[in-house]
Order: sequence, then structure tokens, then C-alpha cells
Amino acid sequence: MNATRHTTATLVSMGTSVLSLRIDGELLERLRHHAAKRGMSVQDYVVRTLVRDDFDERFQAAVDETEKFYGVT
Repeated sequence: MNATRHTTATLVSMGTSVLSLRIDGELLERLRHHAAKRGMSVQDYVVRTLVRDDFDERFQAAVDETEKFYGVT
């Protein structure tokens, strides 16, 4: 069964914004499972994952720039 479900995540920074996602039912079930293992809501799990991924990208960019500056690469 390929039912499409909706989930909403709220991203908080200076203000609050709402992000509505259309995702596959199987993906939503996997997200629910991962969130439940951590005692989190799906919304909190998705937001935490996005924040972590954003940090990883910014950290890697900083490492790349530092290596470029020092001629390591």
C-alpha cells in the first residue's frame, strides 16, 4: 500500500515557521519508529535531523575553508 500521508514540522529560530511535507506512508512509519526509539515526536525527530545535517554541512565547509587557507588540500 502506497498511501500518502502529511506531517508538519515547525522550525524555530528568530520566529516560528511551519513546513508541511507530503511523504510516503512507509517513510512516515520509519520516521515514527526512529522517533519512538528516542522517545521523541516525529516532528522533533525530523527537526533534530535537519538541524544536525545543516550543522554537519556548515562544519565541513569550515574545515574545507581552513584546509584551503593553510594549503592542506
